[in-house]
Amino acid sequence: MGAQPLNTFQWEGRRRKLIDAVADTGIDDLVVLRAFDLVPRHHFLPEAVHHRAYEDAPLPIGFGQTASQPSLQAFYLQSLQLRSEDRVLEIGTGSGYQTALLAQLVTHVYSVERIAELSFRARAALDALRVSNVALLVGDGTVGWSRYAPFDAILVTAAAPAAPQTLIDQLAENGRLLIPIGDLERQRLTLFRKGATGVESEEVASCTFVPLVGRFGWPAS
Repeated sequence: MGAQPLNTFQWEGRRRKLIDAVADTGIDDLVVLRAFDLVPRHHFLPEAVHHRAYEDAPLPIGFGQTASQPSLQAFYLQSLQLRSEDRVLEIGTGSGYQTALLAQLVTHVYSVERIAELSFRARAALDALRVSNVALLVGDGTVGWSRYAPFDAILVTAAAPAAPQTLIDQLAENGRLLIPIGDLERQRLTLFRKGATGVESEEVASCTFVPLVGRFGWPAS
């Protein structure tokens, strides 16, 4: 016989332990931590890795992609200093888990994913949880989503050789772009702020992400 599925109480217990682990990394924004309590990570992951859903670790989701480490996702969300009224663009829907976290924090979420099957899975998972403030697009994330620009915040969950100008152009005044910049082996998570007189950047952490593939990123292998 295979392993028995966990009941709701067991899932909740594991989720609370993950939240404690995330908080121990320095995440102290209570609104961000509450989002992690409200969104069940296992719901967005392949069944084969359900038993690891509440580890603070990246997990495979197919197509050579991974669901990011939860503490890193929390760092993203805390670094962007999101407000409830913000319009946010996510580049790299992936499993849809971070998308669902964003949906708890802001009014409008727009998310672009280049791999159609991942986008379809994310849509199904979001719909099952009745998340209604998210729009998804299958396409090249490096060109953004100009139809709904400008955005108060843009977060990119894949590594680029440089920040695509297309994304910077789609920021609202005082908008923030958080993106890993570097080569294919190692990057620096970089925060760009768009002000009235130009764009400033600040390196906030070292990181390693899958490559951002697209017209203004890395070529498809």
